[in-house]
Amino acid sequence: MPQDHSAPRLRVAILGCTGSIGAQALDVCRRHPDELEVVALSAHSRTAELVANAREFGIRRAVVTDPAHASDPVLNELPVICALSTGKEGVLDLVRHDDVDCVLNAIVGSAGLEASHAALCAGKRLALANKESLVVGGDLLMPLAAPGQLLPVDSEHNAIFQCLMGDNTRDVHCIWLTCSGGPFFGRTETDLASVTVHDALAHPTWNMGAKITIDSATLMNKGLERIEAMHLFGVPLDDIRVLIQRQSKIHSMVEFVDGSVIAHLGASDMRIPIQFALSYPERWSTPAPRVDFRQLGSLEFAAPDPDAFSCLALAERAGREGRTLPCVLNAANEVAVDAFLHERCSFVDIARVVEATMDAHRIEDVESIQQLRAIDIWARERARYALSSLGCA
Repeated sequence: MPQDHSAPRLRVAILGCTGSIGAQALDVCRRHPDELEVVALSAHSRTAELVANAREFGIRRAVVTDPAHASDPVLNELPVICALSTGKEGVLDLVRHDDVDCVLNAIVGSAGLEASHAALCAGKRLALANKESLVVGGDLLMPLAAPGQLLPVDSEHNAIFQCLMGDNTRDVHCIWLTCSGGPFFGRTETDLASVTVHDALAHPTWNMGAKITIDSATLMNKGLERIEAMHLFGVPLDDIRVLIQRQSKIHSMVEFVDGSVIAHLGASDMRIPIQFALSYPERWSTPAPRVDFRQLGSLEFAAPDPDAFSCLALAERAGREGRTLPCVLNAANEVAVDAFLHERCSFVDIARVVEATMDAHRIEDVESIQQLRAIDIWARERARYALSSLGCA
């Protein structure tokens, strides 16, 4: 579709601008200066990169969320027009500001929930790359989202969104949620006991941050995405089926009641779903090399192994029981993955920590952001106790 250069530019705030998704979002904005204006950025601790981005795009507001880096000397090099704030409240103020039309939330982990909530409450378009917002707080967020206001950035959910455009979800037989299978496809549970951090970070197709890369290796990422899809599309968990697609060229599929299947195929490049979330309902010229399907060869499919990858089963349990259990699942997983990345526990200990924390939780109905914040804190403490019980430092 031709781009309408007469329309006002979409004013974008990018939360988590120095991470993988944030950097690729900035590249999309760089390629479309007539359509997109970056007006605000946040970063956690990589302040030199934040300053470089702020100077390039001439932004008006910046936020550093890590208090330990709020006074980094490099921040003195921010543009004169750029107001600097810090902490979670700084992010929430940024999101609510009148000159922000669209918030791209690429914050890592459950820390992104309150920003997503604030964006929807303020009537902003939310380009959501923070799946934990819906995993933890989907019961709170989805009733706030008007049609077309919440655009998923995850490649799979963006694909499903596009496959469903113009169709009624009542006509859906199932969703085929695809994944590459990660670096340990075909391994047994015994094999996984000895894998290293270096092994787990070697994702076969996607270039992502460390945390999500480990989640992809354990298949926890796919379990979280099932819960996310359940909230986004109103489809029962049983009808969201994980399918391993090793080439990562089919980003997901929707099968309808009449037997028709619509698949989203394309390059393994996150700039494509990021751009669609910003351009919707238009389509702009591709930011990535096109796939030549004449040279692709075969497409391989397989079922995941829930015995070897028990995180997938734990996420299914959380999705079925719902309420506050997904919050506990996510918090415990964040603690366990961090411990693995710092070589304080083994790869298979991640699932053990998550399961022990879930077992200790008394499930409640989701009532508020404050309640979820308290449960998140409890779950992290309980996960650290589980690590200690396993003999992890």
